[in-house]
Amino acid sequence: MDLAIVALPLQARSHEFQTFPLLVEKLYAVLPKQHPLAKRRAVALNELQDDPFLLLRDGHCFRETAVAACKRARLNPQIIFESGQFSSILSMVSAGLGVSIVPAMALEKRPGCRYVPLADDRAARTIGVVALNGRSPTRANEAFLTHLGARA
Repeated sequence: MDLAIVALPLQARSHEFQTFPLLVEKLYAVLPKQHPLAKRRAVALNELQDDPFLLLRDGHCFRETAVAACKRARLNPQIIFESGQFSSILSMVSAGLGVSIVPAMALEKRPGCRYVPLADDRAARTIGVVALNGRSPTRANEAFLTHLGARA
């Protein structure tokens, strides 16, 4: 592997890898269309204290980000279902079975879902490129990083 696109920070020994941030994406609350907060411009996670939560399983790269956002909001989510895919969670939210948190990349048109930005400015994740330390990048790797706009 020469390069990989990952969610940062990389959960590995950092001295082995070099990372290049690409973009920061906001996190959103996913609410059923009829939810009382669905028409808000932003929602604080602690406002969802009494709602059942649908989250990704342990081991999914986004789970840690969602749990960290909940901790910052002093929210202990009532997790009623865990899945390995955003699409399953979005289907369940659309059916009115609970609420969730997703990154901007997971937003998709669902008739029964409303995506409301989280009010926490730190509720975001960074997507970046990772490469092994100590390797000289090939011209192709350098061109790819330049194309992506990656910066050390």
